[in-house]
Amino acid sequence: MPGTRIAAMGHHQPSRELTNADLEQLVETSDDWIRRRTGIVTRRVAGEDESVTDMAAAAAAKALAASGLAPAEIGLVTVATCSAVDRCPSIAAQVAARLDVPSAVCFDLNNGCAGFTTALACADHSLKAGAARHALVIGAEKMSDVTDWSDRSTCVLLGDGAGAALISSTEAGHEGIGPVVWGSDPTRGNAVRLQDAWQPRFAQEGQTVYRWATSELPAIAEKACRRAGIATTDLAAVVTHQANLRIIEALTRRLALRDDVVIARDVVDSGNTSAASVPLALSKLVERGEVLAGTPVLLLSFGGGLSWAGQVVTCP
Repeated sequence: MPGTRIAAMGHHQPSRELTNADLEQLVETSDDWIRRRTGIVTRRVAGEDESVTDMAAAAAAKALAASGLAPAEIGLVTVATCSAVDRCPSIAAQVAARLDVPSAVCFDLNNGCAGFTTALACADHSLKAGAARHALVIGAEKMSDVTDWSDRSTCVLLGDGAGAALISSTEAGHEGIGPVVWGSDPTRGNAVRLQDAWQPRFAQEGQTVYRWATSELPAIAEKACRRAGIATTDLAAVVTHQANLRIIEALTRRLALRDDVVIARDVVDSGNTSAASVPLALSKLVERGEVLAGTPVLLLSFGGGLSWAGQVVTCP
């Protein structure tokens, strides 16, 4: 069985910035309250003329260009999203058309904020089974479309953007994507949700999510490391779903990490971008050279369902 690796990353964010000061003009809130409760300072919001497909294609194009591969070499395209309006053709099929990918299998995957790491595992399994040699795995969200701008508890959280990973088959024994640890707790399915079928709006039970994430995720993170054959002390970086800075810091404090481990805190500048948050944060770390190529990085996400998925990958 061949191995797999992340060969290249790419990301895209809208140009419009929405600061905490801007939100003070929309709802009864304050910059101080938002920073203390969430850690978020600003976020990017797409305009009416920028769709999930636009952002996904932009991020995927950057990953494809960085890989040096031709579009015809891509055998699978998958987009993790919960905010896309289009149902058919899929966002993945639209991305493939824009990038001139001629005959790849294309599908969208909705697992909420856990979508990207779930999609990465599905693509990883497909490549290891020989169904394709190269795949584009994208997380893209336009959360501003599903934001209740009158709800001060949620509208301060969300942002738009996309991140993409190009993954490739490698020789057997050269493993760059570790085994996935994934699952869900359907009894907490309402903890993070999009409600109202005709005009969906993001809603969550914040305290439920915080307690679950900080108490349950450390064991899931440790299991992902064990399945990859390493200890948490071997990690070079940790990239979790960028839900809330308080959750990220509480979670990582409970892991046995070295002092020099890089912790992704992209939520400060991007807000919660749901399925886009993990690839967006990882792509930025790679672009800035904050994590060395070839070093182990833990990817861990959680969200609607209540679902989770995580794996250790080698930094491209």
